[in-house]
Amino acid sequence: MNENLEFQKLLQKKIDNKTKPLGSLGKIEEIAFQVSLIQKSLEPKIQKPLILVFAGDHGITEEGVSLYPKEVTYQMVFNFLQGGAAISVFCKTFGISLEIVDSGVDYEFPSDLLIHHLKVRRSTRNFLKEKAMTKEEMLLALERGKKLTEEKIQTGVDWLGFGEMGIGNTSASALLMSEFLGLPLELCIGKGTGHSLEGLDKKKNILQKAKNFHSLQNPTPEEILQTFGGYEIAMMAGAMLKAYEKNIILVVDGFISTAAFLYARTVCPKIMENTFFSHKSDEKGHGLMLEKIGAKPILDLQLRLGEGTGAALSYPIFQASISFLNEMASFEQANVSKI
Repeated sequence: MNENLEFQKLLQKKIDNKTKPLGSLGKIEEIAFQVSLIQKSLEPKIQKPLILVFAGDHGITEEGVSLYPKEVTYQMVFNFLQGGAAISVFCKTFGISLEIVDSGVDYEFPSDLLIHHLKVRRSTRNFLKEKAMTKEEMLLALERGKKLTEEKIQTGVDWLGFGEMGIGNTSASALLMSEFLGLPLELCIGKGTGHSLEGLDKKKNILQKAKNFHSLQNPTPEEILQTFGGYEIAMMAGAMLKAYEKNIILVVDGFISTAAFLYARTVCPKIMENTFFSHKSDEKGHGLMLEKIGAKPILDLQLRLGEGTGAALSYPIFQASISFLNEMASFEQANVSKI
């Protein structure tokens, strides 16, 4: 403990002695500090960034909670691979590796397609009528996410961003938010893919019926995840837990990724130490979700696309923070007078 405090003092001294007024680089200094703490180094590096996009379908789409048909999930997986999606473009722009995970898409992809074939089942069940997953399926999704992440870290990945694709997943995430944070469901439901006011009202009514149908009483985190989650959400949560266990940088994207994080945080509160929240989504509920867990987003660009786009766009900020710490001159080096 004393050794860690001593390191923090040295790190803060290094930051404060740069040629600038104290604290004048704001979040850049905070990010540099946190990255250095994770890596336990006064000269941190990010050498192998990766964004994993977890894809899965949701049975609740049968009820018309989304503006788009479920077929869009598998169609977008192909778009990711062809380089045509926003996340594909941003990852290419910033030199971030991008890999797609079939967690539970309602489509049979060719076995030679360059994705991670980790499908638990073709879509979750309709949680208006039954639990989204069986306990065994939920545990399998968590475990597959952990195993994949361990494999990636063994290849040298040291910065891991989390994205998702799944029509209906804002509905699942709104219920997870309500249950994990003990909030009225009304505060957690947004337009998702772009509902009209009429469509939004329909979505609210269906999700409230689902919450009332299950009426969870003092549920465990696993029961919440099993009842309302998605295979992609559970797999992402498992991946986050393993990334923390292996002590690398976690970068959470938007509303759905943060909903997955709520499970991870509930079972492992210390995961916050390694986690960065890339942005505040424009999806209703995300700002409140971040506020409730004490998270400070890096960006606020009014995004609500998902896919890991916010995580990708935050990456240059990480590199700038590291460059500041490693390359910016101190007052002594620059022969500049310090107050």
